Amino acid sequence: MSAPDIDTQVLVVGAGPVGLMLAGELALGGADVVVLERRTGPLTESRASTLHARTMELLDQRGLLEELGTPPAGGPGHFGGTRLDLTTDSPYSGQWKVPQVRTEELLEGWATRLGARVVKGHRLMDLRTAPQSVEATAEAEPGPGGAASALRVRAAYVVGCDGESSTVRELAGFAFPGRDATRELLRADVADVEVPDRRFERHPGGLAISARGPGGVTRVMVHEYGAPVGREPGPPSFARVADTWRRVTGDDIGGGAPLWLNSFGDALRQASQYRRGRILLAGDAAHHQMPVGGQALNLGLQDAANLGWKLAAEVRGTAGPGLLDSYHAERHPAGRRVLDNIAAQALLLLGGSGTEQLRTLFGELLREPRVRAHLAGTIAGVDVRYAAEPGAHRLVGARVPYLRFGTDTDTDTDTDTDTDTAAGPGSSFAALRAGRGVLLDLSGRPAPVRAAAEPWRDGRVDLVTATPEPGSAAPEFTTALLRPDGHVAWADGTVPELEAALRRWFGPAARR
Repeated sequence: MSAPDIDTQVLVVGAGPVGLMLAGELALGGADVVVLERRTGPLTESRASTLHARTMELLDQRGLLEELGTPPAGGPGHFGGTRLDLTTDSPYSGQWKVPQVRTEELLEGWATRLGARVVKGHRLMDLRTAPQSVEATAEAEPGPGGAASALRVRAAYVVGCDGESSTVRELAGFAFPGRDATRELLRADVADVEVPDRRFERHPGGLAISARGPGGVTRVMVHEYGAPVGREPGPPSFARVADTWRRVTGDDIGGGAPLWLNSFGDALRQASQYRRGRILLAGDAAHHQMPVGGQALNLGLQDAANLGWKLAAEVRGTAGPGLLDSYHAERHPAGRRVLDNIAAQALLLLGGSGTEQLRTLFGELLREPRVRAHLAGTIAGVDVRYAAEPGAHRLVGARVPYLRFGTDTDTDTDTDTDTDTAAGPGSSFAALRAGRGVLLDLSGRPAPVRAAAEPWRDGRVDLVTATPEPGSAAPEFTTALLRPDGHVAWADGTVPELEAALRRWFGPAARR
């Protein structure tokens, strides 16, 4: 067999936000990674543009928010079209508007600075698995002579981040159970049109949404109750969108100039496995859902954050048994929970007159503080809690709380790739910038658990000693072990429990 054109440790298929986030996480973890993308250039149309609180936290944990700048707030949230206050305990409460093209630009720049290679203009055609590798064949766009050229890539692992119609998922034979769409929302960005802003405006015949954006472009979305889901290939015609808009609202937008047309339905599917041997799925390739409130993009980015450091440890040879399988074990139920949440919203949003009583009831429930907080936490992604051992500290499995540190913070690492300043990170999020585990000691005195962590302080786990910023709320722990994705692996337990957590998440102890 001839040598492949590219030999790498991980091949990521798809250079959307999820694939680029994963590539950055892998490269940060020391893996050699190549991203394969069929597009030849950046997006030319608007797509997902809402970032929720947990995604903003992840960007902060990787030091990317300074480059992104402060994005505009996305306005009030909603649950199935009913206004919902998205206030949470995150420093990034609410929702933030960032065009997908900017998110991709940010993540691609980060990933490539870390060493990831992005190969564009190639469409995946075939996958062949071997005991120790996967070989992918991709086809480039036809050259000047008219013939398409093939590219062969050999990798230890392949991850499909190639969207809801994933070629990776199809070629690898992943089961993708669920249901097809029965309701549909038509969407268009239109120039040269004057219509009033509408926020989930319900009419006798359907639902209408419109908002004027930057540059005078108006986004319209419309659903006609009882209308069949369109079966035409590709996006809907502008004539269809305009006719539906007129029937629902009585307004005429047919004289406008369509810039982008799209539709999405209430289809709901989830891969039964996120991993099949050396092939894995993340983002929309693993779960297909209606993009209500921007949850689809954020769910996928959180998949990438969970998978990246685990797969990097696997290819580096430092992962303990079962670490890579924990990706499916953690993210599949997290995805299922979000899909169930979206299915309920789709029913409330696109249901006709038969759902009015249910909508009224939900409106009353959302005024209850505990109900509001529960749903806001789910939509924002800040309430994800992975399974923990019985009797563990209440924070184990949850994301690390945001803590500001005083000026005496210090980071002690045995690797020369430390990215913190001599004064140490300024917050619990900044402590994770290097993409390693962190033993965070807030006790203010030498703790016996530090000695227990020494065999893992070989580039896998850093020691951060810190004092919470004066005047800030008292933390819920004195010492905690943080995973690279910002979830708590151990807190205020015994030394044997800490050693067990270190072995589980960071592999066997190093011999010294």
